[in-house]
Amino acid sequence: MRVAYDWIIDALDETWGALYRLMRSQPPEAYHAATSCPGWDVQDVISHIFGFEAMLRGGPVPPYEGSWPEYVRNPIGELNEAIVQAHRREPGPEVLEQFRDTTLRSLEALRALSDEAWEKVGWSPEGERPYHRFQETRVLDSWIHLQDIRDALLQPEDDHGPGEEIVVNRFEAALPYVVGRKMKSPDGTVIQVNLSGRLARSVRLEVHDGRAESVASSATPATLEITTPVALFWRRAAGRISAQAFLDASATDVRGDRAMARDFAEALNIMI
Repeated sequence: MRVAYDWIIDALDETWGALYRLMRSQPPEAYHAATSCPGWDVQDVISHIFGFEAMLRGGPVPPYEGSWPEYVRNPIGELNEAIVQAHRREPGPEVLEQFRDTTLRSLEALRALSDEAWEKVGWSPEGERPYHRFQETRVLDSWIHLQDIRDALLQPEDDHGPGEEIVVNRFEAALPYVVGRKMKSPDGTVIQVNLSGRLARSVRLEVHDGRAESVASSATPATLEITTPVALFWRRAAGRISAQAFLDASATDVRGDRAMARDFAEALNIMI
């Protein structure tokens, strides 16, 4: 039976399957390649994904031993670090098979949900949210971590599946928050963000009464216009590259207020 949110299931299936196919042919040492996630290697990232899924399926949260690392700054970070630590002494290939088994069980459980269950509001790392929003966030987290692993193994790919679309759409939807709430841009500010690539788009934001909103068009000249590839946009929004690296990239073009460009690049990091 097809349900309204099968597109989320399909995105998770494709993303998790791609991760498994990538890693099953890797040598044991590949699991210890450092990623852009502070303190985590490839095996830690895999443990994080499947360990969180196991917890969602009712599994216990493992106890944490020792003091928290400096990069752990909130309760979600503590939860993630406890899960990761629990699997650090296990061989990488065994961790991968646990990942495979857990994610297959998660997909089976998701396919059995009714539309009503997908709409039910409950706990998520972002607060109380409908279950479909929570699972969309699972796509975002998993897809970005897949790219973390690819980057760590020096095997990046142009992954143009449903996971990428969800990630880019979510970060685009956050731009009014970035420009209005985080930057506190003054009224009359107009920022245009042009993304190049398969998911190319232009987003124009205007600030009125202290709030930024996306507009289809405007005769007002842009205070700031930034043109950049989709891959740099999502990496900065996910905190995978620094604000300076984002602005200094040869593929990023900045026109207008340079100070505002720096503020925008800093505020664009929105992953919790």
